[in-house]
Amino acid sequence: MMKKSNERPHQGWKLDNSYERLPEIFFTHLTPSPVSSPELVIFNDSLASALGFQSEELRSKEGTEIFAGNRVPEGASPLAQAYAGHQFGHFTMLGDGRALLIGEQLAPSGERVDIQLKGSGRTPFSRGGDGRAALGPMLREYLISEAMHALGIPTTRSLAVVTTGDPVYRETELPGAVLTRVAASHLRVGTFQYAARWGSKKDLQMLADYAWERHFSDLPAGQNRYLSLLRHVAERQAKLIAKWQLVGFIHGVMNTDNMTISGETIDYGPCAFMDIFDPKTVFSSIDTQGRYAYGNQPRIGEWNLARFAEALLPLLADDEKEAVDQAQDVISNFAAQFRQDWLDGMRAKLGITNEEKQDISLVEDLLGMMQQDKADYTNTFRALTLGEYPADSSLFASTLFKEWEERWQARLSRQNYPKTEIKQLMKRHNPAIIPRNHLVEEALTAAVEHGDDTVLQRLLAVLADPYAYSAEQTAYAASPVPSSQPYQTYCGT
Repeated sequence: MMKKSNERPHQGWKLDNSYERLPEIFFTHLTPSPVSSPELVIFNDSLASALGFQSEELRSKEGTEIFAGNRVPEGASPLAQAYAGHQFGHFTMLGDGRALLIGEQLAPSGERVDIQLKGSGRTPFSRGGDGRAALGPMLREYLISEAMHALGIPTTRSLAVVTTGDPVYRETELPGAVLTRVAASHLRVGTFQYAARWGSKKDLQMLADYAWERHFSDLPAGQNRYLSLLRHVAERQAKLIAKWQLVGFIHGVMNTDNMTISGETIDYGPCAFMDIFDPKTVFSSIDTQGRYAYGNQPRIGEWNLARFAEALLPLLADDEKEAVDQAQDVISNFAAQFRQDWLDGMRAKLGITNEEKQDISLVEDLLGMMQQDKADYTNTFRALTLGEYPADSSLFASTLFKEWEERWQARLSRQNYPKTEIKQLMKRHNPAIIPRNHLVEEALTAAVEHGDDTVLQRLLAVLADPYAYSAEQTAYAASPVPSSQPYQTYCGT
């Protein structure tokens, strides 16, 4: 039987459970399934402190028991959330099949965040799965989500990973683990799709009101709160995906259940960062058609938002045609909003502080050359930032680049902005390093197969400030050695 934790007050738990005040259609109360011998693998001290926790206390045996699901902290009310979603374009019933929301931590800043255990056992939504998770994918989510946070990209975060002492079986036997995930909330486009399909209009309205109060209450609601909700979610998603594109991040599985209402990146299964610039880049082993390729991410974001709009239609207006027209107005603006956010980001990456009409051609011409020469995306912008061009680079040696560079320098000269400040601007927007796929794999292999977490810890340390341009980061900035085998990622179920 699940133990109720009698943890000392100075552990720092301060939980509320506002989500369970929604209609019961949206969740199922459930306790985590105990594991045999949990051990703490990694713990996020800085995040814990920001959330009001005492790291030393949570690193204890009792804290580990909480992160494993063998105990629940005082004030917790664990539940599995129900939702649906379009997976690769096909609609299906989903829900938290291997995760439990244990409560919402009220941080000293006034922030409210979900604390979720991922890999905590079966739920009514498991669809035949074992409800468990393997150590490798949980460490991967910890690593990438923290790297995304350091890059300044809205994201769920990771508080801890524990091993369970119990194996999980996929293609082989793997060590089991539980990740403690922190999120602004786990409200998804798929949550609204679920409400629209299986709930009443009142259920849908209560969910929309909850989402508004949780994420947008400080913004003007206008005459129609639900239309404003759609508009604000669209704006956040445009900004989010633009940030992905600007650092070469490929999510890999942009199903509607993986698009949050808060505007955070969620679910780090088959994600990866692009090395060689190519809009067709796909890493996910199951994305055989390239639906979620790097260059398709903005279009898929718009498609997902259209599904969100469809779910909201009953709340937008009593007249269906009026509701559709209002929704279409918002969705039709998404592409322009994304383009503006992306172009603003690209200007900053090139040290440009004002706007000229021809900026788009300057950016697109550079990207075209990068694709033609199979240039490294991150390191091209790194070289431009430092003004140091590798001697062995065919891109920087080409006549086309030299002509482009003259145009770029002429453009910079027209903005009357000091060169030293231009360089600092570029440094703030061009990471010196990213979580290179080969480095991620090296760190995970050492941790999972050899029990050596030092490689992972070193990688986390240099990724904690990706814009530092420090000497310690130089070795982590190198492009991978070319391989005849394309890099693939997996969903990590």
